[in-house]
Amino acid sequence: MDYGAAALLIFGQMAKQGQTFFLEEWLKTNSGAINNTNVTQSTPQSARAIIQAWADLRESLNQKSFSQQHYHSLQTLIHSGNSLYVADPQVKLVISILSASYLSLPSESYPLFLRLLYIWVRKSSKPSLVLVNSSINVILQLFSSQSVTNKSALFFTEGILLLGAFTFVPSTSEETRTQCLNLLCKLLEQDYKLVSLFDDLVPSVLAGMSYALSSCGSIHFIQILDFLFGIWNKEGGPSSSVSHGLMVLHLVEWVLYNCIQSQSFEKISTFSREILESSNARYAPFSVVMGAAGALRASNRSISSGLMELRSSAEKRIEIIAHDLISKNVNEVKDSVLLQCISLALARSGDALSRDSFLLCLASALLTEIFPLRRFYSKVLDVHINFSNIAVHEVKEHLQSVVFKEAGVITGVFCKQYSQANEGSKTKVENLIWDFCQDVYMSHRQVALMLQGKNEELIQDLEKITEPAFLMVVFFALAVTKQKLSPNIPRDIQLDISVKILISFSCLEYFRRMRLSEYMDTIRAVAGSVQEDHMACVSFVESIPSYGDLTKTHVSSNKMEFTWSKDEMQTSRILFYLRVIPTCAECIPTSVFRQTVAPILFLYMGHPNGKVTRASHSTFVAFISSGKDDDSERVLLKEQLVYYYMQRSLEGYPGVTLFEGMASGVAALVRYLPAGSPSIFYCVHCLVEKASSLCGEWKELNDELEPCKKLLDLLLRLLSLVDIQVLPSLMKLLAQLVVQLPEDGQNMVLNDLYAQVSDSDDVTRKPALVSWVQSLSYLASQATINSAPKQDPQLEKSGAKSWSKGRLVGLNRIFARI
Repeated sequence: MDYGAAALLIFGQMAKQGQTFFLEEWLKTNSGAINNTNVTQSTPQSARAIIQAWADLRESLNQKSFSQQHYHSLQTLIHSGNSLYVADPQVKLVISILSASYLSLPSESYPLFLRLLYIWVRKSSKPSLVLVNSSINVILQLFSSQSVTNKSALFFTEGILLLGAFTFVPSTSEETRTQCLNLLCKLLEQDYKLVSLFDDLVPSVLAGMSYALSSCGSIHFIQILDFLFGIWNKEGGPSSSVSHGLMVLHLVEWVLYNCIQSQSFEKISTFSREILESSNARYAPFSVVMGAAGALRASNRSISSGLMELRSSAEKRIEIIAHDLISKNVNEVKDSVLLQCISLALARSGDALSRDSFLLCLASALLTEIFPLRRFYSKVLDVHINFSNIAVHEVKEHLQSVVFKEAGVITGVFCKQYSQANEGSKTKVENLIWDFCQDVYMSHRQVALMLQGKNEELIQDLEKITEPAFLMVVFFALAVTKQKLSPNIPRDIQLDISVKILISFSCLEYFRRMRLSEYMDTIRAVAGSVQEDHMACVSFVESIPSYGDLTKTHVSSNKMEFTWSKDEMQTSRILFYLRVIPTCAECIPTSVFRQTVAPILFLYMGHPNGKVTRASHSTFVAFISSGKDDDSERVLLKEQLVYYYMQRSLEGYPGVTLFEGMASGVAALVRYLPAGSPSIFYCVHCLVEKASSLCGEWKELNDELEPCKKLLDLLLRLLSLVDIQVLPSLMKLLAQLVVQLPEDGQNMVLNDLYAQVSDSDDVTRKPALVSWVQSLSYLASQATINSAPKQDPQLEKSGAKSWSKGRLVGLNRIFARI
């Protein structure tokens, strides 16, 4: 069996990921583990320092004494980390020191010497067989010596790692390899509890087992597999964790792919039989799930058709464990690691077959482990807990977790599993997601209120979780629309799903920080479905928070009042409704709009956020333009709303009210209300009155008068929009306003009027407008003369005639063109 060739292939793959020599480092990288062990901390050392360190160690043999200085030199070499290369002469030196009976070595030095031998055997392309055998003999003697055995957990770990590495050397004889494997199995059996002392030691132990599994015979293969999957449930064994599970996953992938490359199909069959096809209560479920995922990854990397049985067994084993988990009430504390491991196993193992148990496990994992917002909110809101110390630490720790960083991949697998699940499981998962959205909205608002001005950092960290949670909901909702908004699905189900998606999106709108095509596609699909059905529209509109709930004043933890206009999350939700409601305004009953929408529309018309006020005006326009003229109840409500609309708009202008929004509202009510409606007269009166108050301080053309100019422009545009019954009143009020303006203001208005009337094609109102403009021009000229400073009567008369003559000449030319 060519183990060397297989090893080169495996480490060729590892080299692409930056871990060329050391399997334990590769396992750490793929599991997200943090390297904190003393033996692997790396500090760059100069070549001179390394040469001097070797010289110091050599001097210890000459002096027949191993001092503290020699130990520091040994540490210098180890701290060089991956940059250190150990050649054969240095190996002979290490062997000599370990074999010297006259040297009294400190116990903490043994793991470091073993690490030097490990670096040598892993970095050497073809280790000397003589030195390999000599090193192994020294190791066997060390572990058989009562004076050295059980020196430390680190010594045990380095021993397992080195023994495994020696078995992986192609030139090692079968006899020597067997000796190493026997000792490795003995140490695992007797001293496994040492691994649990420090989690950072686990990668090295697993790496040693990996080397051994790739090179051993069937007997040792079964023994080591038993240790690998059974150690987690043993008394005093290492803890179950996600990082350990990921190490198992990639360990199994590495070993099985090695077996595939070396055509050791007997081992693959043994693994499948012992781990995948049989259930063993001694094995921790999380490790079996990750082992099965590793088998799937290994099979995915090979084109061999003989691996279908392995793949089938692996998927079946994950399915059995997932089914057992969801068949009971999932305990968030007890089953946390298993849920996370199942989700990561499915995410990292490629395209697994669709199973309902997979879908439900993924849903549970996403809502409780990947986005554990409910748990965090609960801790923050619990007044008996010092959330500043506990919740802050837990949230930051979660943000760095592997499962959170892979939320996107897991969401993709989740959506794919959903698309192929049965209807019962789909409905169950849908309800879980929609309920999650409601809970996040309610709880996040409470947490924001509690932490307002007290712990802004925690709010920001929580929102780093809610933002990807929002993305998860968006992609899931898109998958739902593709499945449920299709012709073969009953109409009532389509409408129910559409409404629930809209409500869920409204709850999480605050966390939408980017433009997503998936979001827009989903909105278009569900909004298009809802706007075609009256009942669905009513259901969606009535889900909006009530006016009373919106205006309820809260007091934050630092005694600050938390009013409706300062509640950003609530505002985002209302903004969502105000953007969607115009698309279905035709289907909203008059009574529902009066009771539910109108109060909120006018409330948020005074919001300081321009986007919100603009959306409020758009909603008003949509309602005014909706319905038929013969619907007396709807027409009556429209006319009633105009009074509130003008009052609310003009009291905030200029400032809060956006002119463009108000202008669109005025244009809509003038166009869609019945001809001669008192509401239109009221609208014109209010606009003139507001313009008069704004233009009262008009001294000269400047930017400060821009609001007044805009209102004048709007009034001029109304001349061509209002019906004939309202036009006389508008012309009268506008004339009264114009003659009160200073000369430059009058000229500006008259010039605009001249241009507007001359371009008009309205044969009905144009004659009246021409006559009116002539009269207005004359009145304006008289007002200007009367308001001029008193001079010499003769000069005043002469100047007036000259001024009037010049102005009238210009007017005659314009009216000739008209």
